[in-house]
Amino acid sequence: MKKAFLLTSILIVFSIMSHGMYRPDAGTIRITMKHDSIVGHSADLDKFYSTKTMGVSFADNQTIFRLFAPQALKVTLHLYKKAEDILSEEFNLTKDEDGVWEISLWGEKAGLYYGYKVFHTPDDAADALPLCLDPYAKAVASYNTYLSPRKGIILREDFYDWGKDANVNIDWRDVIVYEAHVRDMTADKSSGAKLPGTYQGLISKSAKGGLNYITSLGVNAVELLPSMEFANIELPYQKENKLKRIVNTWNSYERNHWGYMTAAFFAPAAYYAEESKELKWNTWQGKSGKQITAFKDMVKAFHKNKIAVIMDVVFNHLSEYELGNLKEIDKEYYFRLDDRGGMMNESYCGNDLKTERPMTRKLIVESILYWMKEYHVDGFRFDLGKMLDWKTIEDIIAEAKKVNPHVIIVCEPWGGGYDPMGFSARGWGAWNDQIRNGVKGENPDNGLGWIFGHWYGNNSIERVKSYVRGTLVRDQFGLFQKPEHSVNYLESHDGYTLGDFIRIGSKEVDPANVIKDIKEHSKLSPYQMKLNKLGALFLFTSQGMTMISSGQEFARSKVIPLNGPEGDANKGHIDHNTYDKDNAVNYINYDIAEQNKELIEYYKGLIKLRNIFPAFRRAAYDDIVFLDIKDAPFALAYTVKYEKETFLVLMNADQKLKHEFILPEGKWSTVVTPKTAGIEKIKACSKSLSVEPVSGYVLRLSK
Repeated sequence: MKKAFLLTSILIVFSIMSHGMYRPDAGTIRITMKHDSIVGHSADLDKFYSTKTMGVSFADNQTIFRLFAPQALKVTLHLYKKAEDILSEEFNLTKDEDGVWEISLWGEKAGLYYGYKVFHTPDDAADALPLCLDPYAKAVASYNTYLSPRKGIILREDFYDWGKDANVNIDWRDVIVYEAHVRDMTADKSSGAKLPGTYQGLISKSAKGGLNYITSLGVNAVELLPSMEFANIELPYQKENKLKRIVNTWNSYERNHWGYMTAAFFAPAAYYAEESKELKWNTWQGKSGKQITAFKDMVKAFHKNKIAVIMDVVFNHLSEYELGNLKEIDKEYYFRLDDRGGMMNESYCGNDLKTERPMTRKLIVESILYWMKEYHVDGFRFDLGKMLDWKTIEDIIAEAKKVNPHVIIVCEPWGGGYDPMGFSARGWGAWNDQIRNGVKGENPDNGLGWIFGHWYGNNSIERVKSYVRGTLVRDQFGLFQKPEHSVNYLESHDGYTLGDFIRIGSKEVDPANVIKDIKEHSKLSPYQMKLNKLGALFLFTSQGMTMISSGQEFARSKVIPLNGPEGDANKGHIDHNTYDKDNAVNYINYDIAEQNKELIEYYKGLIKLRNIFPAFRRAAYDDIVFLDIKDAPFALAYTVKYEKETFLVLMNADQKLKHEFILPEGKWSTVVTPKTAGIEKIKACSKSLSVEPVSGYVLRLSK
């Protein structure tokens, strides 16, 4: 869930019920308010459905334009030679019986910009209507303001040379995901990337950061935070704005950095293809359309390094503030409305999409298939997945698997409810917040978990055992039909980083204090190092998909820079919600990473262990056998077998007492110790092994 919603109760009123117009010739943005008209009844709208190709297509030297707007009285197409142009060539579209407005124009119109004006009442005046973006636009030029006027770009897409590129198909059981933000991976100068903060920078061959760094870790999948075209800018801070409904009191940065305000479901984010180091306000962005090639180059480079690309996608709501999207095309059709016609807000992002509508479902499914076919994307993570209806969820995975049977489909199983079991029953993977909260804890103040020697909520040693086996429904604590449906993680972009959670939870860092020396603050104490390693050891030895967030491997700290805007009262403090900051709080600093290189090497070793030995990802439920331990409630030991390999995992989360583990019969050698991790045998063990507090080992049975 994201998070431009710090004031939940306030954001509920963000039901955009107006129409407006972008007038760069006047140097201002003018909004003409009017009452919405509702034609017919909501249930009647479900009868509209079309199998026609939507958006812009080409055939027989003609360019065909189609827009689904079942309640519109009139639709006009506007073509522009330049993104900045005010004057356009205008055409009237005709409506078919299925609610599709269309027109065929002679000649291929590639290179032009376009949009629609949608008339809903006889009184609508063209100059008072916003230019609506085609929801199927394949590339988008945007004027950078909070209202985000946009124009689609007409482009041919059959020019890219993929060469021998192919999907990186991974068995879900073997997936190790690195969650990353395109810009954050190379925006800091320490990355050494050319064109930092871009798709090109991410795959820079000479960079210390980005793809080279991700590859060095040994992960086999990268999950990119939203990189479809999105709204970069939020309302002006503490100022009256043109929407005239609410003043922004929560976001002094006036930015949406993470990208969870999607504007176009078929277009790559243009910001990540721009060569400027910073976002330029009140200018046109994405005019060249080069974002299409840049995104494909990025995917191709990851594939060359045997890394799958997973897109974080947002279909539960749409970009909230901008004018000229689905809200103005047909608000009643595309959005869930309350009894008064206002936008519903279970997403806490202001405007929930009505995914159960047939043509909304078609839009979503075709978007997924498009990214798979056109961009060779290997998988998807759905934000607030429970906001989607079950039929759409079922159609997504069924249709996607027809294109690629190995496609990775996972989600957040919450948003308007919580149901990981429902997703697993339909073959989806889902983020396992149970393992996150049970192992790490829910919050670092009074909700600490197992690695701290506490039980959060209803957690217990038996629940922890269930997590090791994949959190399966076959035991009383489980959620998933198969282990690979459980996406195991301890950190994501949301909330505190694992490193900061541990800093605060250990009581060694007071979050109320201002941090002036981030580099010194980021160094791990011996206790913090042990906590980080124990969490990682549990994560990488548990069955299921494994996910880590960028910087988790060096206990990244998110500290708000002291030179931030005046409105941020938390400058110099640890931040747990950085959706709004395009600055150092989010950027990966590779110089600071070097300080905690011991932890990075430990993560690399665990990743290698998991990659080399299938026991930690493919073991059967009954081939994980827990040892009986007495008088040590936070100690855990189990053997795990797969084919001819047997391992013994020993972990002691007691904060003060060491524990003497009696080893099963056989010749055991350590491959993971509290200091290092890997696949090489370090030393042989006797009949017992003493494990210090907050420490763990992995032993391998000699053949």
